[in-house]
Amino acid sequence: MRCKTYEINALKNYKYVVILSESHGKMILSRHKERTTWETQGGHIEAGETPLEAAKRELFEESGAVDFDIEPICDYRAWDENTLHGANGVVFHAVIRQFSDIPESEMAERKAFSSLPDNLTYPAITPVLFQFLFDREL
Repeated sequence: MRCKTYEINALKNYKYVVILSESHGKMILSRHKERTTWETQGGHIEAGETPLEAAKRELFEESGAVDFDIEPICDYRAWDENTLHGANGVVFHAVIRQFSDIPESEMAERKAFSSLPDNLTYPAITPVLFQFLFDREL
């Protein structure tokens, strides 16, 4: 799997949103009920949704975030190197001030991290996107 970032609004036909979330200076990642690995919040953009609406929905569903600021920071494309099949998405940055319980969903838990853990669900994508965020903030 490969991942590349682009300027915001550079790509079209968005399929996914990814939210790079933080709270109190730590990265917030979620764990799917069927996995032992950690991932950013995000998912498919549903019919009739804007990428921002999808990002807000996914952030709440997968982390329980109820009070936050969120903004788009870049576009991205992830693809399989062998088949060249992939999809475009929008990456958002969220600063979370308050959480509620995670609603009933596919996520089992959320956790704060000072650095990315080794056991990521998407190891070819997540570090690339966080690196874009870190470079942007320098």
